[in-house]
Amino acid sequence: MNIEKWHARSFEESLIFYKTDQANGLSTNEVKIRLKQFGYNEMKEKKPSPLWKRFLAQFQDFMVVVLLAATLIAALLGEYTDSVTILAIVIINALLGFVQEYRAEQSMQALKKLAAPTAHVIRNGSLQQVPSRELVPGDILALESGDKLAADGRLFDSQSLEIEEATLTGESLPVRKVANRKFSEDAPLGDRKNMVYAGTSVTRGRGKAVVCATGMLTEVGHIAGMIQSDEREPTPLEKRLEHLGRWLVWGCLVICLIVVATGVAKGESLFLMCMSGISLAVAAIPEGLPAIVTVALALGVQKMIKRNAIVRKLPAVETLGCTTVICSDKTGTLTQNEMTVRQIFTGGSIYDITGTGYDIKGGFLRRCQNIDPSTDITLYNCLLISSLCNNSILKHNTVGITGLWRRKNSHTWSIEGDPTEGALLVAAAKGGVWRTELEKTQRRIAEIPFESERRRMSVIYEQSDATAMMYIKGAPDTLIELCTHYKQENQEKTLTPEILLSISQANEQMTNDALRVLAVAYRKLPKEDTYNPTEDVENNLVFVGLIGMIDPPREEVKPAIATCRKAGIKTVMITGDHRNTAIAIAKELNMFIEGEHQSLTGAELDSLNDTELAQIINKVSVYARVSPVHKLRIVKALKRQGHIVAMTGDGVNDAPAIKEADIGVAMGLTGTDVTKEASSMILADDNFATIVAAVEEGRGIYDNIRKFIRYLLSCNLGEVLTMFVAALAGLPIPLLPVQILWVNLVTDGLPAMALGVDPNDHDIMNRPPRNPGESIFSRGLSRKIMTRGIQIGFSTVLVFAVVYLLKNDLALARTMAFCTLVLSQMFHVFDCRSEIFTILEAGFLRNKFLIAATSISICMQLSVIYCPLLQEIFETVPLGLYDWIVILTISGWTFIVNLFRHIFLRHSIARPTFNRVQ
Repeated sequence: MNIEKWHARSFEESLIFYKTDQANGLSTNEVKIRLKQFGYNEMKEKKPSPLWKRFLAQFQDFMVVVLLAATLIAALLGEYTDSVTILAIVIINALLGFVQEYRAEQSMQALKKLAAPTAHVIRNGSLQQVPSRELVPGDILALESGDKLAADGRLFDSQSLEIEEATLTGESLPVRKVANRKFSEDAPLGDRKNMVYAGTSVTRGRGKAVVCATGMLTEVGHIAGMIQSDEREPTPLEKRLEHLGRWLVWGCLVICLIVVATGVAKGESLFLMCMSGISLAVAAIPEGLPAIVTVALALGVQKMIKRNAIVRKLPAVETLGCTTVICSDKTGTLTQNEMTVRQIFTGGSIYDITGTGYDIKGGFLRRCQNIDPSTDITLYNCLLISSLCNNSILKHNTVGITGLWRRKNSHTWSIEGDPTEGALLVAAAKGGVWRTELEKTQRRIAEIPFESERRRMSVIYEQSDATAMMYIKGAPDTLIELCTHYKQENQEKTLTPEILLSISQANEQMTNDALRVLAVAYRKLPKEDTYNPTEDVENNLVFVGLIGMIDPPREEVKPAIATCRKAGIKTVMITGDHRNTAIAIAKELNMFIEGEHQSLTGAELDSLNDTELAQIINKVSVYARVSPVHKLRIVKALKRQGHIVAMTGDGVNDAPAIKEADIGVAMGLTGTDVTKEASSMILADDNFATIVAAVEEGRGIYDNIRKFIRYLLSCNLGEVLTMFVAALAGLPIPLLPVQILWVNLVTDGLPAMALGVDPNDHDIMNRPPRNPGESIFSRGLSRKIMTRGIQIGFSTVLVFAVVYLLKNDLALARTMAFCTLVLSQMFHVFDCRSEIFTILEAGFLRNKFLIAATSISICMQLSVIYCPLLQEIFETVPLGLYDWIVILTISGWTFIVNLFRHIFLRHSIARPTFNRVQ
């Protein structure tokens, strides 16, 4: 029998199926047999590969093989510094990949922490405490308030049992459990109220359940299996760099072979041409590209840490930058995960709690004003009942203890008990009504506890004058039926149909706003009714008011979502909560617009096949009552539509979808270990707005990667064309092997690295996400690379040919060509700072690192021209003023012409247009 169907069957069937007895449980011998049959109650994990295999696997990447070949070539040429540098790059990249292989293993270890260390069971007819890993199907669990469940089970006894299931379902409120009911087979996880699940906690009451699933067969185990089975896909950047690396390597090798063959055919020395070809290959292949990408991403990570985003994988920053959809859990991510009273209906008026009484803002409990009992009698009575008919505690803690609220003296406050009752306590505190003060004049003498069948709770207080008052709260429809009067100022008036209608309308209005509504009432009791009271005394009540509460949105989320919308990023809420609650929150955050967006429940999602879901998925912005499998399906469906999907969340239920998403974002404060280990990035402050900062950094880093790709490839193309065109023209080789390697060192290092930290364009968050499938050479980048590469190559050959033919001085011609090639690239690096704005619009001095890098490179170049020792090594000669005028004119003419053209004609230059995605 399938564990997923036990909620649709009676508990008697489960007891019979597992051959157990609800009074005596299993025998010790039977437990041993079942341990052998089912195994221990723990998470299983795939056997990991040996460490040495994981490490060697990092060297199978194509670009890594090329880098190792470049290391060997550089060593053969005697360029030991280059060979050591390249080898260091390879080892660092391998170590980074090796570390990332532990993610699945860490996820499993975190899931194990969810298991309770011990469990209370009935075995051999007695209550025992056993290690949770020794639980077996058929065990009888004894549940008490505060217990953490270690297995899934079917309830057969429930006494006011409430269980907090937020980590599985996303619901912020504890779930009231029942034992005697059966539910439909397709009921969502959050609606299976006759079941208990591993990893959840008992908040109230007690109960008994027969264990139906242990280990990997539990709901938490299913999540573990999904995390374990999902394979990681390469990020868009990794795919593009892989493609780019293959294209560059083979292209450069072919051209280098042509250069060698052409030189030999023209009569050059075979040895000299082979050395030149190898040197050109080392220089032309951008072996520093992976390192620069890594450094650029690492620097981006440092920026993110300062903005409270902790990146666990370097490519995650870039991936987030091209995100088109952010799927977010509601509870604790978009909302505060704190039930809060929003409205009170009493005395014919609705009071908006926000901004009145006590105002909770930024985590501090700030006192604004007291409710005056003489002028706000009905409101005061409403808050009085909220405070007294309540078993939760508003605790005053010392500094450093995490709490929900703080007073001005910086001490913390926290709720102990049911979150709904906690919200009522805080609402009373907002009005200056404190239970500790009230109980100085009255004493609780009896309680009729809340039961799901009664849907209400009553307490009886003895007053200082020896009279008794019963305070009661409960579901409005149930409680109002027991009322005969209502409170109006200081009078008790008879309930009329008109008053009942107004109460009903207020209740409907609150419900439509997705508020959870409770009614409060009271009754003066005769003294004889205060001894062993029963629910028979819950009649002839005086209605006082309705209290509406909700888990409210975080204040910073709404502007963050607005920024996402402006940036063309669709935000989607995926929650286990009810549809009307989810839509209300989504509307408040401007995530859901009637007529434009749709909502789906988990049951509706199950009724759709993949084709039907694909037709509407781009219109759906709210998913409610969903399970972990639903979340995973939604993410996969969005990815099939071509979206780059970011998934945020904090509960165990989010982990599989977070891992499946292109970028998984976990909450640092409230997130579970499982979610954090499955994620790519963690928000240290649980602030949805931090994601916006991550998007901005991601876009900026991708832009910077395009900048130095543009710079490196155009410069390398210029170097290759210099040798190739000179060989075709029948000229001597314009650069010696050592000069080629020097150009590679001077130009490919610091300037390219400085481009990796270039400040973002000021309009970067006004653009839509780039097409996830676009080439890294899109938007004219390949044309710019080709054009500038040709200009650099032909300029260098032009200087070499003119000087060589006119002065017949090969050393001078090579020196001037050498300098022309270097300075052409120094001018070009400033052109690469922006694809949209001119160097003046982008701010010439904004990137101080680039100014410093080019200055160092120019000084290094001057040293090989004027230092006698280096002159001998590089076979250069000193240059005069006239020579430098020629070099600067030829190498910088495109930079100067483009600068003036943009200055005078910038209004007529077509700029890219960015259409915002709604």
